[in-house]
Amino acid sequence: MIEYTIDHAQQSRRLDAIVLTTDSPRAAEIGRQRGIYVVNRPAELADDTATVDAAARHALEAYEAENDFYADAIVLLYGNIPVRADGIIDRCIEHLFATGADSVRTVAPVGKMHPDWMHRLDGDRMIQYRENSIYRRQDLDPVYFHDAAVIAVTRGSLYTPPAHEEDYHAFLGRDRRAVVQNPEDTVDVDTLVDFYHAEAILRVRSEAADTPAAPCSVRRPVLTGAAAFPAHGRR
Repeated sequence: MIEYTIDHAQQSRRLDAIVLTTDSPRAAEIGRQRGIYVVNRPAELADDTATVDAAARHALEAYEAENDFYADAIVLLYGNIPVRADGIIDRCIEHLFATGADSVRTVAPVGKMHPDWMHRLDGDRMIQYRENSIYRRQDLDPVYFHDAAVIAVTRGSLYTPPAHEEDYHAFLGRDRRAVVQNPEDTVDVDTLVDFYHAEAILRVRSEAADTPAAPCSVRRPVLTGAAAFPAHGRR
């Protein structure tokens, strides 16, 4: 599955370097076969308590120590996301620099799982999460969730110290922006259902690409965590 993320990174026009950080020998082998710089992630950055920003800083420093390179921005691409929209990585990088923001993340609109239609349970008694009488989806306030497709941050933001022990999002900085996608543009695979959902979308895309009117592109067989280093300046 990680090869899809490598494909997405290699298709970007704005990434100057691509780095895979992993503690998996199989993932590392795939990365090297694809010409990706691989950083062996230490055990303390690969357990359940490790944070993504700590792993990204470690990978960045390892790469820069061995290469004549200085990243102004870093893009985080999770390896369990085989479905991303075409060009979305570049859109996020361009938005980051155009706005001068600290970070840019992809988001998608919340549909039926809107917080105004959610409930807490007291036993089996339903208690509205937010009191309201909305019954038409069109009347719901637009809210969005981070779909995990792309996280782009400036170098300064990546090294922002947390304000307290549980400030896990300090690396996103204060000025956080979004690029809005459709819900079907990304699939974050955590369960078998997610896997089949991703497989279905990839199959539809593959079949659409096979039509005579569609542009020719390189396609990977339908479903048989990479960190990408993004853009910009070199020393």
